[in-house]
Amino acid sequence: MKKMLFVAACSMLLAATAVNAQTDKAAKPAVAAPAASPAAVDNKNASEMTFEAEEFNFGNIKQGESVTHEFTFVNEGKEDLIITNAQGSCGCTVPQYPKEPIKKGGKGVIKVTFNSAGKMGMQDKTVTITSNAKNSPRILHLKGTVEAPAAQPANAAPGK
Repeated sequence: MKKMLFVAACSMLLAATAVNAQTDKAAKPAVAAPAASPAAVDNKNASEMTFEAEEFNFGNIKQGESVTHEFTFVNEGKEDLIITNAQGSCGCTVPQYPKEPIKKGGKGVIKVTFNSAGKMGMQDKTVTITSNAKNSPRILHLKGTVEAPAAQPANAAPGK
């Protein structure tokens, strides 16, 4: 009798734990979305980053070559635009961004260099720009194809 009560109590405890774990999973999203700055969402005067183009196709390059492109943008908001981070999708994609605030109507440049060493085939590298803009984050793309390096000519046989 005692064994049956003990087994029943353990079963109820296990069931309660399982239900609680499922409730916790349902209450929390699997991946938290990056939260937009509350000031930027609520502020109609917040900065707004507008790019001339958010994608650059570098065409075909040989493996080992580097490509650099400048993405030009304008702050179309009413407040200063402050870029807090620019992060490449891998170590082969390196962005440089303005550290000083961009005034209302001011222009800026995000300079991105892609190094194709060790890469082959179609590439779509991204840079994620985080700022105080109401349309942050922004994602820029560098696309193109990396081809095999040119074959090295064989050295001529040594003469007699």
